[in-house]
Amino acid sequence: MTDMKAQVDAANRFFYPDVMVTCDDRDRELNTFKKYPCLIVEVLSKKTEGFDRGDKFADYRKLKTLQEYVVIDQTKKRADCFQRQSDGVWRVKFYTPDEEIQFQSIDFRISFDALYEDVVFTDTENRESPNRAGEKSEGRST
Repeated sequence: MTDMKAQVDAANRFFYPDVMVTCDDRDRELNTFKKYPCLIVEVLSKKTEGFDRGDKFADYRKLKTLQEYVVIDQTKKRADCFQRQSDGVWRVKFYTPDEEIQFQSIDFRISFDALYEDVVFTDTENRESPNRAGEKSEGRST
């Protein structure tokens, strides 16, 4: 995913999401960016969390095909899933480590243990906390 951009025409912006899924045939011919994702996942860092949850998500919501936007914490086990309802309203589900995470847009389920497999938390407090994981490179937007 490092070289694949998401184009948000309505915001005149491109972003580099951590994970993006598109099932739209119109994206097949686009080699350097996708315009019609149904699912976008961002792994949060302390530096990008405000932007990922704020302005970036506001721009992503302009994508008519986007059904789910997921933000995953990297310093404790926590995942928040924003889902577009049939009336266009976004609903958020705050998952806890004892729940299975469900991405309805692609009919996919994953446990927290599998999601955070091989993640080593840097201190005892975060290891025992029910919410954040490892390190990641910073996302880019243009």
